[in-house]
Amino acid sequence: MKRILFFTVVALFVITVSCGGRSNKPGETQVVIHTDFGDIKMKLYDDTPKHRDNFLKLVNEGFYNDLLFHRVINHFMIQGGDPASKNSKPGEMLGNGGPGYTVPAEINPKHFHKKGAVAAARIGGPKNPEKNSSGSQFYIVQGRVFRPGELDTLEITINKQRKEMMLRDKLIAENEKLNEFKKNNDKVGFDIFVAQMRTKVDSIYDSGNKFSLSKEQRDAYTTVGGYPSLDGEYSVFGEVVEGLDVVDKIAAVKTNNANRPEADVKMKIELVK
Repeated sequence: MKRILFFTVVALFVITVSCGGRSNKPGETQVVIHTDFGDIKMKLYDDTPKHRDNFLKLVNEGFYNDLLFHRVINHFMIQGGDPASKNSKPGEMLGNGGPGYTVPAEINPKHFHKKGAVAAARIGGPKNPEKNSSGSQFYIVQGRVFRPGELDTLEITINKQRKEMMLRDKLIAENEKLNEFKKNNDKVGFDIFVAQMRTKVDSIYDSGNKFSLSKEQRDAYTTVGGYPSLDGEYSVFGEVVEGLDVVDKIAAVKTNNANRPEADVKMKIELVK
């Protein structure tokens, strides 16, 4: 089965549309995405230099021109940057392509998945423990506005799920030992070992990896909105400064079962000089 770049998403809520934006500031590195729905102007963060420089390199090479927003989920995000989308057939499955390299993660807690955030897609799961980003695929967050109580519930649920994922990865790494318990039909030993691993994971997770939303995040998610369950998992390297209405329009297009728009949504990206 083909592996597709996707997000490990905590799908907790039915999402509704929100709006927001920020004005430009002089001296920022900016690019503009031209689409048939209008233009989306984005600024790229200086404190995620690997992603900024790689994105600018691809833009200057014309890499993104005539590529598609190949994965669109209303009230979540729009994703593009797969080079295979340039000459793809209608309905063809997309999402595996890239420039042949990944970009080291630059996950900065000050940059989060508010509406308009620009982030790099990546392969999830234990095969990418360092959370390295796709060399070219990116997404723009649409999301929705949350109530404070929903954010409280989200924190609890995400912490529980991420602990389970960490435990799963640890147990996969100890597969040989677990198989030994099974081979010896030692259920007691198996259960004790798993319990010990769970305690160890709880300690590691709670001491440094616990998911907790800051006041700034809470303020953003309860006003302009976004998708907080992705925070800490993907490298956010920019944000939309003009054209959130265009993001909404693209997010609302009709898609097939693979979330590919039925009518191609092409892009052309240029540096704002």
